[in-house]
Amino acid sequence: MRSVAGAHVHAPPHPNRVIRIRRKSIALALQGGGSHGAYTWGVLDRLLEEDHLDIDAISGASAGAMNAAVLAHGMTSGGRDGARAALDRFWRRISTASGLFAAWESAWQDETPALRALTTLSTFLSPAQLNPLALNPLREILAEELDIERIRTACPTDLFISATQVRTGSLRVFDRSELTLDVLLASACLPRLHPPVAIQGEAYWDGGLSANPAVLPLLEQPRTRDIVFVTLLPARQASPTTVCGISQRLSEIAFGSAFLAELRWLALAKRIAGGRLFGFGVTGRLKRLSLHVIDGGSIASGLGPHSQVNTARSFLERLRARGHADTDAWLHRNYGAIGRRSTVALESYLQPATAEA
Repeated sequence: MRSVAGAHVHAPPHPNRVIRIRRKSIALALQGGGSHGAYTWGVLDRLLEEDHLDIDAISGASAGAMNAAVLAHGMTSGGRDGARAALDRFWRRISTASGLFAAWESAWQDETPALRALTTLSTFLSPAQLNPLALNPLREILAEELDIERIRTACPTDLFISATQVRTGSLRVFDRSELTLDVLLASACLPRLHPPVAIQGEAYWDGGLSANPAVLPLLEQPRTRDIVFVTLLPARQASPTTVCGISQRLSEIAFGSAFLAELRWLALAKRIAGGRLFGFGVTGRLKRLSLHVIDGGSIASGLGPHSQVNTARSFLERLRARGHADTDAWLHRNYGAIGRRSTVALESYLQPATAEA
């Protein structure tokens, strides 16, 4: 039985919902990836269908930060169903946004002459020259879809949003109490397309450059026993040969390197903590910590190198459906492990993949 706007209604069981008895909780680490964040939308949609699975905290960067904030907004107004509806509205707005989104999408498809010209110009011109009006349709969408103050004061889920300080190149993590529209825009600020976002006198770029996403804030939460990483890192089978392809692959590597470095640190820290007879504080939490991965990198690897700016509704829905289906399969395999053991070995996850002959 659920309460909706003061009335009690009986919700029929979802056909994909796995019957659970014991209540469990997880923390989420959501990567950025532009339009590929629609895969994460599907992941979150499926997780929110599980009445006995609570999301205690979310760390996000770039598109992961957008998904985290939209989910948090929906939770404050309508619980799980409100969060699912808010995510659906947000991604519908992304798919119907006109102006600059449409121009980007048109330019970046199939390495058109417009894309080659844009890539060349971005090498020599700053965002202030390429985009002198600082046009960003994401600002309008977020301003209309989110109640930032309500998220700060009423959301039951802890939020941690990553941004990169331009002056030092260091990571800055904003918690829920510090959330603003500019914090979200900073987390998704691509240096070649937008001027940096100023927050309290400091300039910030995309959070994925320094942490994609940040893991340490989740470890510092006493309630965190299980972290589920939702990854969007593509692996390319062939080396790029065009200027556009090389530029895009360099960007993918830059956004992946910070995350892989953090995984290596986490693997080492868990190994050291596991060797201790007793564990207190962070050491104790590391000993008890279970890690899981829902990997969207496989579908991202099969997409074109510029699909991260494809905002066509059919494309976003396809990614959402894949994320939902992958998460449904993951839950059926691994729900029993939540709170008990890891379902991914970080050491093997970090091993370089060998290309098949």
